[in-house]
Amino acid sequence: MPTPGLPPTFSIASIDAQRVEEALARIGPKWTTWTAMTLAQVNGPMRVRDVAAQLPFVSEQFVGKRLATMHADGLVIRDDDRRGAPYRLSALGTSLAPVLRTVSDWSRTHLTQEPLAEAERVEDALRRLHLRHSTAVIQALDSADGPMRFVRIAEAARLDNGLARQQLLRLQADGLVTRTGSRHGDPYVLTAAGQALGAVYASVEHWSQPFALRGGAAPRPAAAATRTHVGIPLGAGADGARTAAALRRSAAASNVMFSHAPQPEPRVSAAVTAQSAPGRGR
Repeated sequence: MPTPGLPPTFSIASIDAQRVEEALARIGPKWTTWTAMTLAQVNGPMRVRDVAAQLPFVSEQFVGKRLATMHADGLVIRDDDRRGAPYRLSALGTSLAPVLRTVSDWSRTHLTQEPLAEAERVEDALRRLHLRHSTAVIQALDSADGPMRFVRIAEAARLDNGLARQQLLRLQADGLVTRTGSRHGDPYVLTAAGQALGAVYASVEHWSQPFALRGGAAPRPAAAATRTHVGIPLGAGADGARTAAALRRSAAASNVMFSHAPQPEPRVSAAVTAQSAPGRGR
């Protein structure tokens, strides 16, 4: 039976890595969380210049491009297509609140406890997660019986050796993966932060269901949908219901993510912003 007072645990091995990566591609790019939080705190339509005024560390031109991408991804909507028409959060964008809270809690527990604006904390965490194929590498390591050598990781994640090496180096730098020794060829394991990603992935996967069913990612066959809930395997129907229930329990607290204004920072030039802007291809 589930232990009273303990949160549900979710198996990384059971998640649909492709669906999670499709979702992270929408919410992971830099300034997406900041923009969503700015729109949410106003709780109404905002023009690009009004959003940019609340984010003085980003150029207005870049804010316009970020909002256009968020519009294409279904996170924001416009009441009409006229040039300069305001944006507001869509239902899908508003429903991000529990996901952002889960990501923030994971970051605070496993990455850094130093004071950060919530949007900054979430974006730092998402930066570590939304790199293409990183979910598959973490899933492969989580599924292993013990430390895993490089060749086995590449094979399990279905990556060529060069790409697998690149992903492992990035995940090591981000504190999600480590090696068991300093010698060349020593195997890899997940860090405590990597091992704790189950709840984050489950939250992202649950949030992704609406656009997955519209064709953003292929729906997973029901027989393949299993998750561990405090050690108890669940069937597809119970899985979806209990995952949703577990996420709803934190929904009220999660709305705090959308209740505080981001703290402004000095504006940087448009040239610097453009150089640091993430590519759409992750």
